[in-house]
Order: sequence, then structure tokens, then C-alpha cells
Amino acid sequence: MDLVIVESPAKAKTIEGYLGPEYRVLASYGHVRDLVDKDGSVDPAQDFAMRWDVADSRSKAQVAAIVAEARKASRVLLATDPDREGEAISWHLAELLAARKAVPPGGLLRVTFNAITKDAVSRAIAAPRAIDQDLVDAYLARRALDYLVGFTLSPVLWRKLPGARSAGRVQSVALRLVCEREAEIEAFVPREYWTVEGRFEAFFARLVGLDGARLGKFDLADAAAAEAARARVEGARFRVSAVEQKPGTRNPPPPFTTSTLQQEAARKLGLSAAETMRLAQRLYEAGHITYMRTDGVAMAPEAIAAARAVIARDHPGAFLPDSPRRYSAKARNAQEAHEAIRPTDFSAGPSGRSLLGKEAELYRLIWTRAVASQMASARLERTTIDLLSDDGRIQLRATGSVITFPGFLSLYAEGKDEEEEEDQRLPALATGDWPTLLEAVKAQHFTEPPPRYSEASLVRKLEELGIGRPSTYAAILEVLKDRAYVRLEKKRFHAEDKGRLVTAFLERFFPRYVSYDFTASLEDRLDDISAGNAAYRDVLRDFWQDFEPLTTQVLEQKPWDIDAALDQQLAPMLFPARADGTNPRACPACADGRLSLRTGRYGPFIACSNYPACTYRRSFGNGDGPVRLGTLETGERIELKTGRYGRYLEAGRVRVAAPESLGEIDEALARRLLALPRELGPHPETGKPIIATMGSRKPYLKHDGQYADLDGLDELFTIGMNAAVVKLAEAAAKPRFQRAKPAPLATLGTNPETGAEIRVMNGRYGAYVTDGTVNANLPKGVEPAELALDEALLLLAERAAAPPKTGKRKPSGPKGAKAKGAKPAGGKARGRAKTAARTAAGA
Repeated sequence: MDLVIVESPAKAKTIEGYLGPEYRVLASYGHVRDLVDKDGSVDPAQDFAMRWDVADSRSKAQVAAIVAEARKASRVLLATDPDREGEAISWHLAELLAARKAVPPGGLLRVTFNAITKDAVSRAIAAPRAIDQDLVDAYLARRALDYLVGFTLSPVLWRKLPGARSAGRVQSVALRLVCEREAEIEAFVPREYWTVEGRFEAFFARLVGLDGARLGKFDLADAAAAEAARARVEGARFRVSAVEQKPGTRNPPPPFTTSTLQQEAARKLGLSAAETMRLAQRLYEAGHITYMRTDGVAMAPEAIAAARAVIARDHPGAFLPDSPRRYSAKARNAQEAHEAIRPTDFSAGPSGRSLLGKEAELYRLIWTRAVASQMASARLERTTIDLLSDDGRIQLRATGSVITFPGFLSLYAEGKDEEEEEDQRLPALATGDWPTLLEAVKAQHFTEPPPRYSEASLVRKLEELGIGRPSTYAAILEVLKDRAYVRLEKKRFHAEDKGRLVTAFLERFFPRYVSYDFTASLEDRLDDISAGNAAYRDVLRDFWQDFEPLTTQVLEQKPWDIDAALDQQLAPMLFPARADGTNPRACPACADGRLSLRTGRYGPFIACSNYPACTYRRSFGNGDGPVRLGTLETGERIELKTGRYGRYLEAGRVRVAAPESLGEIDEALARRLLALPRELGPHPETGKPIIATMGSRKPYLKHDGQYADLDGLDELFTIGMNAAVVKLAEAAAKPRFQRAKPAPLATLGTNPETGAEIRVMNGRYGAYVTDGTVNANLPKGVEPAELALDEALLLLAERAAAPPKTGKRKPSGPKGAKAKGAKPAGGKARGRAKTAARTAAGA
């Protein structure tokens, strides 16, 4: 009998079904060993010797079972995943089996397969190999580097930045990306610009030229200039001066890699990177897809043939190219040892077999992308129409595109991280035509800051920079969230104050180790180890010889020197320039104090230089202080603040409530709220104005001392006069403090004697049954939907017959008096008394 070892029980069950009784398949449950969780497990003084131990009690039990089976086996086949981590698990198992003298006569052999199908597994077992030591060395190097950074840098953070948890080699660089984007958004000053469009019968065209000069983006800088241009366009007639048509093609994207799958699953299915990998792992282990940790984009020849067969069957004709498509990875440092992620059986169709829920959705995404990658390109026709006014001084331009042949787009269209302006479909026009202008309109715009990273866009950025590897991205993002360095709102990463402080510290004192180029070059060195072109201990020595002295140097820094350096590093964030030109560091509590960053036992804060004479202090960053959302054209900052009565927006002297019910407030919404109150016009009966505005809890209407609630932001900004008059009238007719009655959980019927309705209600202490006069709690374990009318009547009758409940019993004697000679009952005595009372009650 041969013993086959894989990582997971699901994978073991599937493979054992393929191999039959002559094989025994066991799971290792992932890594069976890890570095000892204490300082010194990687010892640079001993040439980076590493101390390993079996991970936990479950691993110990599983190792014992594997050792027992190995001693009975003819040979052991190590069939862990076909990547660096899988090679490492096999190496750990081989080390353990050798140490316990459990290597069978046939030896320890390594087998790998890219898909868990009967054919793939059988082929792999027929061609075993030795453990790839280069891959193992690459794993050892990564593990040692991560350990050395974590156990060396984290104590520096704990001592120099109270409240900071830890820092990682790759996570710190990913955090830097998020923090830099946050700083860009804060520093961004929007710029106003206007556009003018001419709207014709079947299309629209934008104003691009005036008086013989091309119109730049900011040439219409204000409403007056835009209105003047709009009036000129509306007063002119336009002739088609040129029509240009250009054919174009759009090629299908390649099949999924790990990172592109994470990105597309985030866009289209709303899945986090970690959730995507968990689902893909289950699909792989069940034999539905090939291995899901890969940066290769090629498919095996038989897979390409199967995909083309599906296209020929379901999309005959021009949808199938004459020859198969071949792809190669363009990502930096791509390792194309494995296929792209694809279905193992294309004939199962996009729904797969016996798949449900999110697994089915992810499988459909993988299937359609893989098939579409072998389909014909889409063909488009891009059209540009230029129009000139009758006097030749005004130029409009309309652009659009038409898909003349959908090709792969008939099956699959790749998602985008940011919304793109859709092309219009243009009518057939020829040079010299005079289309009818219906109207000219002007529109105000503001430039926008770069968007915050989503999981998809952050993964793409890391991949572009060559930082990390596809299999690590999900873990990186989870660590950032778990450590509260970032938060995810509306699927976008926001840098938390703690994360920004850690990033500033690392940028100031460890600039090399959070630089993008250094981190990417270190990934190159690690890849050299995998390829057998570098020795892993040499890479560790090169890293450690500079890193270790730097950490010692930083630990010797005085606290006030650290504070001063961070104060300078974070000045743009903590003390942004004021619109009135006053000093942003001026202490608001004393005449000549200067504000600066300090770190204390409980974390960072802002304090006055005149301490202790001046005790002014505020929180670090935006924790309890104002959140800057943008800047008005007048230079005044738009800030979200928290006051005695909740959140509010402020810009200069303008304030408006911003209740928590509004959720996250961005700059666009803040501008609309700051424009309140909105006057709808005079009431048709009283002639007094009707105002729509925001209250401390919700939006409302007011008119001559009357008020009416509005249903959310949409109604606040869109309600018209007629609807407002109706709402005010309805509000005036309602009793002011009438409460809505709670809905019953169930209505059981009526009492045959009294005629009272019997209902089950939800109360403060759980569900209860009531006839309007008597209330009786439902017994434990009884669901409201399962209660019958006769049972409810019995509960009510028992409750009505029970003596009334009283408050706490008072002692019968004088206050504080005790019976002579009595001793307070101990815990056991009180327990026995309660048991006796319950027994007596039961009897």
C-alpha cells in the first residue's frame, strides 16, 4: 500500500475516490510545523538557523497518524499543492518522517498536479520526483525575512509608538500606498470648470472651439463665461463639417491568474480577496477548477481544444478564430510554472455540476472568462462628427462608437474599477448636413481627487509594482484590516490615524524598507532563489547586515527626537494651511503657544508648547477632530465635525447638521448639504416660504411654524411645491405624538368567552402572549409560530390565576437586625436551600 499525503481532508476524500483501495490518503491540515513563536527562532548569529516545532495539538495528532501509516506503507507520496508553500509542506513532512525513522522502503517521493481530476492525479503518481530544494529554500528565505522583520521591527514600534501593533515586510508597503492616497485626497483642491453641449434630435455634441481657438478644459471657468458660450451656441445653426469613421478591435482578456480573479470577483461579485480564495480553494479541492494560486495565463493544449469546442457548439461561425490564442504574462516577475485558473471540464457549462451559491457564481466567472479568452475579437466602429456654426466661429464635436461584431463580448466583458463614460450611438450624417439643434445646456463640474483604493485596485497596484505574490495578497489585506490600520467603507480603503502614524514612522526611520523599488527588488532576489540562481542565506545576510544596525540606532533615539521627526513628517496632515492665512500651529487656548505632535503612554496627541502653563490638547489626526472633505472655491475648508448635538458640516461661517443616518459623507454630498436650506417658493395659501432643510436627525420641511418629515436625501433635494404642500397638510392633520403600534409576531384567534383577540408580541424580555389585559411569557423553547390558540389560552389562564409579583422582600425585623445567634448562610447552604425549595415546589 502507498500512502498519499495532501493538505486538506476535502482534497484527500476526492483523491482517495480516484485511486482505489491500494492507496491510503491522509491530510496534513496545512503546515504541520512552524517557527517557534518566540524571539530567537531565526538566529542570524548561527547562520540563520531556524527552530521549528509542530504547530498545535491537532497537528501533533495528525503527525502521529501519518507516522503510523508511513511505517506500514511501501512508499510515501507527498502530493501537496504545486507551489512554494506546497513544496514547503512536503519538506516539513519529509523532515518529520526522517526524524522519527518512518521513511518506508520505497522512500519519500513528490507528486504534483494542477487539477484534481482522475486523469491528472493518475499521471502525477506515475511520474514522481524529488522535493525541489530551490523552492524550499525560497520558502525558507521568505519565512525568515518575515520573521526577522516582525520580531525586530515590531518591538521598535511598541516602544516608540504606543498603540502601534506591529509591522510586516510587505504589509507596511501596502499600507503606505493607502496612506499616500489619503494624503493626496486631503491635499487636493478642486477646480471649477464648465462645459456646454448642443443637444440635437438624435445625439449631443460638446463645445470644443470658439472664435477659431480650441477650447481648453478650464477656459469656461465660471457660470458667466459658460452662459455666454451657451447663448452663442443656442443662437447658431450648425453644419456637419467632417465625419471620420475608424474601425477598431477589442481583444479578449486572458484566463484568470490569482490576482485578476481577486480583482474581477471584487468588481462583479463583491467578494473580498480572502473570500475569493476560500471559494476557489473549495472549487479546486472538489475538482472543478485548476490550481488557484498562479500568475500564469496560458492554458494546456487540451484545455484550449475543449474551450474551442464549446465555442464551436454554442457560438458557431465567426466567433471561433481560425487558430488558438496564446497568452503570456505581462506582470512583473510573473512565474508561469502553472496554468491559468480554468475549469477542469468545460463541458460542464457555466453552471458547473452540483454547485450552489457563491461557489456557483465564482465558477461561472472562471468558466466564462476562460471560454471568452479563446473567442474572436470584438469589432467596433468609432465615429467623430465635427459641426461648425454658420459663421464658422463655433465648433462642436460628437463622438460615439458602435459594435459591429460582438465577438467575445457576447459572452464576457471585463469589469472596471472606475466608471467610464459610455459612448453614444450616432446617427448616419454626411458632410454638409444641417442637423436640428434643440437646445444648448451648460453644466458645472469640479475636478476630483484620485479615488481611494478598492481591494481590486490595490491588488492591481501591488502587482504592477512587483510587490508580494498572488498567493499573499488576500492575507496582506486582511492583516491591514485586522490591525485597524485601515478600514473598508463602501468597498474602499480609508487610512486610519494609527496606520498613518505607523507609515510616517517607517518612512522617516526605515525609508529603504518601505520603498517600492527595494521591496520589488527583494522579490526579485527571492525569485532568483526559486530559480536556483541565488543562495538563500546570502540573501538573508545582505538584508540583515543593514537592517539590524538601523533598528538598534532607532531604539537609541530619544522620545522627543522621535516626536519632532514625526511632527515634521505629518505636518501637512496635522496642520493643513488655513484659508485665512493664519498659522495652523497657533494654540487656540493661549497667546503664543505652538501646537506639535506628542506621543504618550496612551498614544499620540497634539499639545501646546507652553505645557504645563497651557494644558490645551486635542486628539491625533482626525480621530475626534474635524475631517477635511475638500475646499470651496473661496478657499474655505469643508470639514465634518462632531459637536454636542452630533455631527455637522462647516465651511467658513456656514454650518449644517449631518446626522449619522446619512452614513459616510463625501465632498459632493457635503457641497449639496452646505447649500441648504433650499427654498421651494411661497405656499399657495399663505404666501409664506416653504423651506427644505436638514435637522439633527433627519431632513424636514418647515413653513410658518409647521413641520413635516422628508423621506431621505433624495426627497430633500428633489421634492417640488405640490408634494411639499401635501406633506405639510398631512403632517398638520396627524396627532403630534401618536406612536405606531408594534406589529404582532402572530395572531392566534379570539377568546371564545370574551371575544378578545389573542396575539403573540415581542417584548423586552422575549415573546409573550396577550389578550390586551393579561400578558403571559412564552415558555423556553416555544417558537411564536408554533403556539396554538388553546395553548395560549391556557398560558393566559395560568398567569391570571397566579399571585401578583412583588418587589424585593424586606426583612420583617428592624432595619439591619439579625436573629440572635444566626449566621449568614454560606454558598453551599444557600444552594441546598434553593434545591429544597425547588423540590418542594415540584412535589
